[in-house]
Amino acid sequence: MPDFTGDPKSHDASEFADGMTGSCLCGSITVSIKDSELFARRRGHLCHCENCRKISGSYVAANLLIEEDKVDLKDRDGTLKTYKDKATGSGNSVFRKFCSVDGNPISSETQLYPGKIVLKMGIFPRIPQPEAEGFGLHKHPWQGDHEGVDTYEIKWAGPERKKMN
Repeated sequence: MPDFTGDPKSHDASEFADGMTGSCLCGSITVSIKDSELFARRRGHLCHCENCRKISGSYVAANLLIEEDKVDLKDRDGTLKTYKDKATGSGNSVFRKFCSVDGNPISSETQLYPGKIVLKMGIFPRIPQPEAEGFGLHKHPWQGDHEGVDTYEIKWAGPERKKMN
């Protein structure tokens, strides 16, 4: 019987030794990551900022900041659209890409991280264990802590980061 829930435990991390591919809900947009270190160590981050929560439709967004040259994005049906998010704490716009058919968030880009892209990990079959949480000050009171994951008050990367734990 097929697994319609997409159980990530049904995919051993060894399947992704060279990288992995994910897609939006309708399948028009595919994103391939070519990185042999994807599951070799903790990667990515959870973001609790208001904008990331909104774009993810959840209480937290699972993101991966990665070099653009390790990512291959294909837009088979021309459904990829970009929203220029100007409401950021840094004052730098974030260009949020999404599928215009199913609304699936795909990635974000900002001049704060030149040469890098923030992938929205919900489109992938498995998510690497995160290394950090950003905007920890914005966590809901009922949220717990993740063992081994550093939590930062605001930014988890960059010079203004301040660790909470």
